[in-house]
Amino acid sequence: MIRLVLAGLWVCILTAGTSYAVAYWKENGSLLPAKDEYLDGLQYQKTRALSVPMVEGGSVQGYIVARFVYTVEARIMHQLNVPPEPFVVDEAFRRIYADDRLDFRKLARYDLSILTTAIKQRVNERMQADVVQDVLVEDFNYVSKEEFQQKP
Repeated sequence: MIRLVLAGLWVCILTAGTSYAVAYWKENGSLLPAKDEYLDGLQYQKTRALSVPMVEGGSVQGYIVARFVYTVEARIMHQLNVPPEPFVVDEAFRRIYADDRLDFRKLARYDLSILTTAIKQRVNERMQADVVQDVLVEDFNYVSKEEFQQKP
């Protein structure tokens, strides 16, 4: 009987000591890095695919289908109230749609670096901070109106 009481007392002391040690460890020192330590660096964010209509002669001839990747510092990204993606998509659409130099029949000759630089600068102006570090092109294709209608 004494052995049973001593074993029960030993389990209670062990449980209380372990609980105290875990509470102390959680409060004072964790083995995980601090939150800010692993948030450093750049984050790559993909935009949704956007279809920009190409109008010539008063009718739609086809669509430019584009997808972009933009880089943002992780620390800044977590401090933003509004994500930059809607601004990147909006600026890309505006630039592609209004660009007179863009010949949608000869996309190989289009200078994408001018487009990506303009998107980056305009987004940072609209957000009133240097949020977007770089804009990269993931996909940039022309699809004719006929091809677009044939696809399910």
